[in-house]
Amino acid sequence: MTSNADLQKLLTWLSPAFPVGAFAWSAGLETAIVTGTVQNRATTQAWIEGVLGHGGLRTDAILLAHAHRAAKDPAALRDLADLCLALTPARERHDETTITGAAFASAAKAWPTPVLAHLPDPSPYPIAVGAIAAGHAIALDAALLAYLTAATHSQVSVAVRLVPIGQSDGLAIMAALEPAIASLATLCQHAALDDIGAVAYAADIAQMAHETLTTRIFRS
Repeated sequence: MTSNADLQKLLTWLSPAFPVGAFAWSAGLETAIVTGTVQNRATTQAWIEGVLGHGGLRTDAILLAHAHRAAKDPAALRDLADLCLALTPARERHDETTITGAAFASAAKAWPTPVLAHLPDPSPYPIAVGAIAAGHAIALDAALLAYLTAATHSQVSVAVRLVPIGQSDGLAIMAALEPAIASLATLCQHAALDDIGAVAYAADIAQMAHETLTTRIFRS
């Protein structure tokens, strides 16, 4: 059961104001907007739903769950980090997860836990979040739900700024995706590493193509 103290930590750690720099990355969504694949509320929702169900967010959530369980095992965390990095489809995506992961671990030192010393270097973002949440005995289901909600909000924020869609459309997307987020959080609690298998090819290609955009606002 998630306590008020646990909820308070998750709200702080996964807030847009927490200094991990997540606002600077789009995970390829900027490319999809520039090419016209994402151009309104409906296509924004479809893109994010695809990444949730079949792409990087699903992969990250499974890895987060395993990092949560392996928080006291530095060797296992190192193996999970290696797997996470091996699964990144583009250089910018590699930078995104390692830079935000390092920033998260650094900022989280304000909440001391022995698990911080177990983190590998580099520590991808979902590995850092999962392990540190476990270090504070925060329930896995709560950590997954908070992580996926924050990641979805970050993607919606990119579309609000770049498509642009209005704040009302952005909120409508968040509301519509709540069941998908909750369902994925439940699934990933029990998923094996063998269940990882991203098939969101358009999102992967968009992340690769981002490097060559003439004008870029986001770093990925």
